[in-house]
Amino acid sequence: MITGKNYIGNTLAGKGIKTFKTFNPQSNKENKTVFIEATVEEINEAVELALLAFKKYSKVSGAEKAAFLDTIADEILNLGEELIQTYCSETGLPEGRANGERGRMVGQLRSFAELVKEGSWVEATIDTAQPDRKPLPKSDLRKMMIPLGPVVVFGASNFAFAFSTAGGDTAAALAAGCPVIVKSHPMHSGTGELVSSAIIKAAEKTGMPNGVFSNLNGSSTDVGVNLVKHPGVKAVGFTGSINGGRALFDIASQRKEPIPVFAEMGSVNPVVILPEALKSNGSYWAKTYAGSVTLGAGQFCTNPGLLLGMKSDALTDFINKLSKEIIKIEPSVMLHPNIVGAYEKNKKRALSQSGLTVTATIDIDVKPNYGKQVITTVEGKTFLENTTLHQEVFGPFSMVVQCEDVKQLENVILALEGQLTGTVISNTEELSNYSVIIDALQNRVGRVIFNGVPTGVEVCPAMQHGGPYPASTDSRFTAVGVHSIKRWVRPFSYQDWPQELLPQELKDENPLGILREVNGKLELKK
Repeated sequence: MITGKNYIGNTLAGKGIKTFKTFNPQSNKENKTVFIEATVEEINEAVELALLAFKKYSKVSGAEKAAFLDTIADEILNLGEELIQTYCSETGLPEGRANGERGRMVGQLRSFAELVKEGSWVEATIDTAQPDRKPLPKSDLRKMMIPLGPVVVFGASNFAFAFSTAGGDTAAALAAGCPVIVKSHPMHSGTGELVSSAIIKAAEKTGMPNGVFSNLNGSSTDVGVNLVKHPGVKAVGFTGSINGGRALFDIASQRKEPIPVFAEMGSVNPVVILPEALKSNGSYWAKTYAGSVTLGAGQFCTNPGLLLGMKSDALTDFINKLSKEIIKIEPSVMLHPNIVGAYEKNKKRALSQSGLTVTATIDIDVKPNYGKQVITTVEGKTFLENTTLHQEVFGPFSMVVQCEDVKQLENVILALEGQLTGTVISNTEELSNYSVIIDALQNRVGRVIFNGVPTGVEVCPAMQHGGPYPASTDSRFTAVGVHSIKRWVRPFSYQDWPQELLPQELKDENPLGILREVNGKLELKK
């Protein structure tokens, strides 16, 4: 049952007087449950409880953490239809999307469980002593990754499961040994509370310390700001807008003890369509990209908002076909009136720019909260001169930039801000002729795709979901896959430490049987 209260560890609390409701964009009505915004007192209680929990949880074995994560996954599934229906009522998304995203959330939890159960992720490194070394003896040094401390995770607006309460950030932080305090997204607070109840139940079943997880409500920015400012918080995870992520980054960097903010923010995900591919398969790519631009009403961080090509009859034909294909697709509901409002505002701003031409738009009336898709085009020179055209329009919007030649295409790519993805549509034989374009893309993105669409992010170790700023605040890390655990840990060395007092991961006999680097060579259990 949804109460509208905050989870301070395993205790439900609602001391505040500020309340709000979630909204069903399909029915265009508020949902019934009243949610209570967390007070400063409750924020402090949650952080203090997390600090106490960290003393125990940071020392929990990999096997025990794995059991905790697997049990979270089990308890989420045990929520059954109530969770699915709540998700749908707060997002307007269909049951199929809800089931798919729940599967991804559960899969992420289980993948981290496998990671910590095996244990090699700690990157244990041993350099044994050389007491007889000349001219100076060498100490025994042993290094491994250790957790940072309490982590604040901000729920994302566009993924109520996969990037929210028990999503990738939370799963990775718990796997690392860090207690988590979730700032629940106000658009899906009911979904967040149900998932939180599953995490709390799993913590109790597996004997995890109270405070290993808390969930706080808030419709204003106050709760998030106060959490990031709290000296007990040691890191932040965020998925959302550039303005929101940058604001949190600035607050965290101005603290007496600055802390890292791992924010995944805006991206227009440029797609380069090379000439031969346009000539040979332009119709296919026009239809494919009409689907990608409108997928989920364009509310994916990997939405292809920018299509780049060189002027030709084939590019003109592609623009015409893309424009025809996209208006065949029925507009779909967006997540919230605020998101629809932001889409319309940013779309209007883009369309007001000189030199931009609309080639396709939906003229029919649509239901409230539905986003109308738009395709536009602009000259490469105009695009380079106007950085407003470089900015993301979050929704079913895309722009085709018509470049004069390869050099201008390269300049357009180099002028872009950092992006999550870049895509190249090309025949294999022509790809080698455009190495300068590939190099330019590599400089601007975290992942490059060949003959595909950027929408869709596989959860696996090789996935890089991050990129140069402002795609993310630190391009060295991914927000997806088990390697995202590296955001919530730091390297720590023991020098000349007694064997019996070393962590299991660093003892000579390697009792956990993990892969380690010993005196410069990788080895398993002796």
